[in-house]
Amino acid sequence: MAAITVAALALASVRDVQACSRVLYETGRQSFITGRTMDWADPTAATALWVFPKGMKRNGGAGSKPIQWTSKHGSLATSFYDVGTADGMNDKGFVANLLYLNEADFGDGARSGKPTLSVGAWAQYMLDNYATVKEAVAAMATSPFAIIAPPLPNGKAAGLHLSISDASGDSAIFEYIKGKLVIHHGPQYQVMTNSPTFDQQLALNAYWEQLGGNNFLPGTISAADRFVRLSYNLKSSPKYKEPELALASVFSQMRAMSVPLGMSNPNKPNIAMTLWRTVADQKAKIYYFESVIFPAVSWIDMSKVDLSVGTAPQMIRIEQGQAIAGEISGIFKPSVPFKWLGAK
Repeated sequence: MAAITVAALALASVRDVQACSRVLYETGRQSFITGRTMDWADPTAATALWVFPKGMKRNGGAGSKPIQWTSKHGSLATSFYDVGTADGMNDKGFVANLLYLNEADFGDGARSGKPTLSVGAWAQYMLDNYATVKEAVAAMATSPFAIIAPPLPNGKAAGLHLSISDASGDSAIFEYIKGKLVIHHGPQYQVMTNSPTFDQQLALNAYWEQLGGNNFLPGTISAADRFVRLSYNLKSSPKYKEPELALASVFSQMRAMSVPLGMSNPNKPNIAMTLWRTVADQKAKIYYFESVIFPAVSWIDMSKVDLSVGTAPQMIRIEQGQAIAGEISGIFKPSVPFKWLGAK
């Protein structure tokens, strides 16, 4: 393991990227809460909250023969750049989180002969179609589509990896490496950040666990260091039975991993500030959103929105200076869904 760790350390030092973090927390009531940060170098990136009902006719958007589907589940989602779903939870407590991965290589999907899916639709495809991680992993094992990943609106490559979790605490990480899908499946995969690849993150974390987090933890804002600290914090946090304390634990862990607004490093131009955080209570079916610009938390109680077939999608745009807080299901407005990245 030492050789793997040294290689991973070297890789992490030169390939640090846009800095997001994700954690899957178990409460003392055998329920689960997933939290994540969205860290990005472009503070003007458009963000919106969406209510997507069941029964929506969808397609993969990009490529010559995009995959077609009809949503089996309604969902709450956060979009980014108006070209993709970055985060969300469906009506079964199934959560999808899309994070940046510099090493992502989706291969040449256009020549694969398979139906195609825009990388911007990847998380939403999961939310629309699956109730459990086991179900999603079984479906993805057959590689039912090829992912098309055009550049993002800011010109940066759309290198992404995906985490999913469900109400039972099951978890999976999906990464495309050298054109091949790699799946890490199991409830033990509770933490994800960015580079290096997930297998190397695990090796790095194993190295630091040997040293013992009570003695020393790596302290930079690099993805590899955040993975180690978040893993340590998660193990150190009690499994609170009280719902408010369990929720507070996840928020505190996400805030502890956040990068200060405006932070930059001329020697590492891909280090990114935290723009927003989400926390999904997978038993209560409540989806929380926190912008770093406005100092308050808003949330959507899924029982208070209409996800039935035939209802219109609804949206709230997140804008600087917009004061939204508390339960916000009543202020969504009907809206035409955005087009996936690469769609014509």
